[in-house]
Amino acid sequence: MAEDSGQEKTEEPSEKRLREAREKGQVARSKELTTMMMLIGSAACLLIFGSSIIEELMNIMGASFQMTRQDIFDPAYMMRMFVVNVSQGIWVLAPLFVILLAAAVAGSVALSGWNFATKAMAPKLSKMNPLNGVKRMVGPQAAMELGKALLKFSLLAGVGIFILWGLAPEIMMLGREPLPRALAHAGEMVLWAFLAASSTMIFVAVVDAPFQKWNHKRQLKMTHQEVRQEHKDTDGSPELKQKVRQTQMDMAARRMMAEVPEADVIITNPTHYSVAIKYDQTGDRAPVVVAKGMDHIALEIRRIALETDVPILSAPPLARAVYHSTELDEEIPEGLYLAVAQVLAYIYQLRNMGPQGPSKPLNTEDLPIPDDMRRDH
Repeated sequence: MAEDSGQEKTEEPSEKRLREAREKGQVARSKELTTMMMLIGSAACLLIFGSSIIEELMNIMGASFQMTRQDIFDPAYMMRMFVVNVSQGIWVLAPLFVILLAAAVAGSVALSGWNFATKAMAPKLSKMNPLNGVKRMVGPQAAMELGKALLKFSLLAGVGIFILWGLAPEIMMLGREPLPRALAHAGEMVLWAFLAASSTMIFVAVVDAPFQKWNHKRQLKMTHQEVRQEHKDTDGSPELKQKVRQTQMDMAARRMMAEVPEADVIITNPTHYSVAIKYDQTGDRAPVVVAKGMDHIALEIRRIALETDVPILSAPPLARAVYHSTELDEEIPEGLYLAVAQVLAYIYQLRNMGPQGPSKPLNTEDLPIPDDMRRDH
């Protein structure tokens, strides 16, 4: 019943809904994937550049204590040294900062690509609603967060115990080594342990990333009513589309009727078809159909023709042939040239000879119309 009533979200999100979600900043993101890449990146950076970073930092610290008697009594000396040391420290740590920044960006865009949404920056009062916070404490998202926390704790605990168990002999031997060697050895063990512990996040990210994509798609699912409403909004309601089509047809009919007074002749069926033909003797085009219609439109064409003194000729075979073979503003087909030419010649004779007209009326039943262009009905 819930599904039939359109309340249950069972339909896959449409492209329009996914696009609108991206515009609002709602895309699949895995914090665990980003954390994993930052931890492993920083561990690898420290393993590669760690010794040189420590050496440079020690040099900076050593230089800070090399002060002359004059420097000690100079009030501005400490500020100058502070600025210099901070600048040098930032430069020394630059590789680590760059790798962390690259890892953070790569982890953020890995699932859904780059997305900069200004709408996500707008404040939302709904985020301050405590009821929404309570809702987030239950459901698949909360269960997944709890599962990830337990998984991370178990993995880190297991890896930590394994590392301590494996490095126990080396840790016990640190006391027998010279201090510089012991410090370097201890730092190396800490970095490798950090890399091993960070690598456990790979398993968490492998679980979390697919879940975040699935959960994001689940949250954007649509009800049947939403799908129907989106189709209506996108394509327009049938009533509106019908109204638009009717308006377009009315405008086209008005434009067509405005051309009837300019026609040279109206060829009729005489009751079912009317075709208005215009021929520009100074141009290089064949006669053109400027208006045509059936039934009530045909009657309207004849009414306008009578009001504007446009000649009307009853020639049923030719009217049907022209109507079915030629669209508006098109030249008549070559097969009807001779028949239409005879009609126009007869009309010109009527116009030029006055009331007495031609001595012999035009026999419209004998007009030369090809068999393949005849329409009996």
